[in-house]
Amino acid sequence: MAYHHLCSSPSSLLRDRHSLSVSPKPKSLRTNPPTSLNLVSLSKTSIKASSSHVSLEDLMSQETQIPRKLTNSEYPDGKTASKSYVWVNPRSPRASRLRQLTYDSRYSSLLKVAESLDSCNPNEKDVLAVLSSLGDDVSEQDAVVVLNNMSNPNTALLVLDHFRKILTKTSREVILYNVTLKVLRKSKDLDGAEKLFDEMLQRGVKPDNVTFSTLISCSRVCGLPSKAVEWFEKMPAYECDPDDVTYSAMIDAYGRAGNVDMAFTLYDRARTEKWRIDPVTFSTLIKIYGVSGNYDGCLNVYEEMKALGVKPNVVIYNTLLDAMGRAKRPWQAKSIYKEMLSNGFSPNWATYAALLRAYGRARYGEDALNVYKEMKDKGLELTVVLYNTLLAMCADVGFADEAAEIFEDMKNSGACKPDSWTFSSLITIYSCSGKVSEAEGILNMMLEAGFEPNIFVLTSLIQCYGKAQRTDDVVRMFNRVYELGITPDDRFCGCLLNVMTHTPREELGKVMDCIEKAKPELGRVVKLLIGEQNGEGNFKNEALELFNHISSDVKKPYCNCLIDLCVNLDLLERACDLLELGLSLEIYAGIQSRSPTQWSLNLKSLSLGAALTALHVWINDLTKVQESGEELPPLLGINTGHGKHKYSEKGLATVIESHLKELDAPFHEASDKAGWFLTTKVAAESWLESRRSPDLVVA
Repeated sequence: MAYHHLCSSPSSLLRDRHSLSVSPKPKSLRTNPPTSLNLVSLSKTSIKASSSHVSLEDLMSQETQIPRKLTNSEYPDGKTASKSYVWVNPRSPRASRLRQLTYDSRYSSLLKVAESLDSCNPNEKDVLAVLSSLGDDVSEQDAVVVLNNMSNPNTALLVLDHFRKILTKTSREVILYNVTLKVLRKSKDLDGAEKLFDEMLQRGVKPDNVTFSTLISCSRVCGLPSKAVEWFEKMPAYECDPDDVTYSAMIDAYGRAGNVDMAFTLYDRARTEKWRIDPVTFSTLIKIYGVSGNYDGCLNVYEEMKALGVKPNVVIYNTLLDAMGRAKRPWQAKSIYKEMLSNGFSPNWATYAALLRAYGRARYGEDALNVYKEMKDKGLELTVVLYNTLLAMCADVGFADEAAEIFEDMKNSGACKPDSWTFSSLITIYSCSGKVSEAEGILNMMLEAGFEPNIFVLTSLIQCYGKAQRTDDVVRMFNRVYELGITPDDRFCGCLLNVMTHTPREELGKVMDCIEKAKPELGRVVKLLIGEQNGEGNFKNEALELFNHISSDVKKPYCNCLIDLCVNLDLLERACDLLELGLSLEIYAGIQSRSPTQWSLNLKSLSLGAALTALHVWINDLTKVQESGEELPPLLGINTGHGKHKYSEKGLATVIESHLKELDAPFHEASDKAGWFLTTKVAAESWLESRRSPDLVVA
């Protein structure tokens, strides 16, 4: 029968990932079927097949659907009929009788039987009671239709067993097993499907492509890609050859199972052989590239998908947005989001979550807050992770008021409870702002909620007390670190070093004792710097030893803080030594640059003290150039950047501008280049000549 071939089509089965859809209405046959699946024109009643549904088409034989051919004697005029069909008024009684001769009425009764079997008790007695309505003349075709329309796996297994016993002749018994496997797939019962497969083998039934494709898709809908790979790799042992749809599905399965190389190998083959790849598989490929850090690969897959005519869906867009968030490319996330909206898709919760993460990681404060407000307007609830992402972003960009509002919303949501990261972000915000009472209030909330402060919280509190010049509280909080059994790390020690730049001179010893206890090599450098070792040891050598034994991510903060401390203590020579050491160790790079038309000083990455020291060194270098007779370029510039510190009203540009005025230097802020101070060769030479001493007293 024709349905034998359709049942065993791996292409149609793999396209059905979740369910089977049956329609009693007439449907046209699929166009351009494979040669091996040529079908005769069968029934007006068929089971719908589409890109998202697997089905059996045209289950009826030609004889059961074509009205009886009239004999010559039945024609009024006695002429020989030239056609096999006659038109009958569908409203006439004769039409009703003819319909009963077709498979339509039988098909409708089979659907009712399947529905009854789904709802009856899963025992042999009740199942047989329902099946008795079919009578004794049950065909293989009837059995397939009943099982194909069932959804209860428990009764389906009993029904299969019954049909196997009463059907003395079956052209292909594997089809009955395949449609039963689809019932198990509907309920995501992979264990049951695997047991049924074992039963097939025990009974000598040879599995076909549909058997494996159903087991593969069942594994995928159960979220077990490794199982899908396992079933796929068993196919050759049973002489089953996967088709291109199966291969395409396995790109997704291998990718989710972690076998990235195999996924990419199949994808390369798919592009060469022009397999049809579904959006789910493209989404997996984008995710694989994103996790591996190949963000350009994500965009390439997206463009290839569109070139193949596959329309992106919301899942594709969300996966891309998440990848661009990982890549810290918020501008591309914006562009993808706009394209998504222009293509008529409405953002869902996952869309907003991906945007929040993308904007939060990149410190796009205003954009992140706009997404947050839109979610609230639409009644979408945030998770603790998303709230914490917003609060961490607020801490990074200095949005103290906004953070307080978000925190209140989080507490009032009823769905989210603040965790240790929530409190940590809030304490960081208030500590960086120097708001001691607010930071202590959040700490008390944290303790009441049952969370002990971690190293990050204690570091923030020490910074807060340091800014407020409450040195005794700094020491108290430092001692608490040891009481909690926490080992100070490089960042914690860097915070203590930063506190020293805010500490009154007479109290420096208290903080220095903490540093010496937490990190002895840093303590020795600080002691030499402030002169408490009376010249014992060599400052440069000790500093070099320190920088060779600390992590790279804290080298610049340490060097900045040490130079700031030198400037505060009027130790300009040691500040210059540290700057020179920083340049030789490549802690600082690109501070000075020269071209035929302009010499520049780049201060953007430096602290205030380090920037003033670099300015002093640069001016001395310019003086030496002039004294040597070398020509200065037509233009000289100082780049400070145009932003202010996120927790301060002052920025580097403001401080440098003020200092240049004190020096009576002829540098003026450029009108067309924010953060740049420029002067001409003539003005610079005149000013350098007017300076009697090459030394610059740094305030």
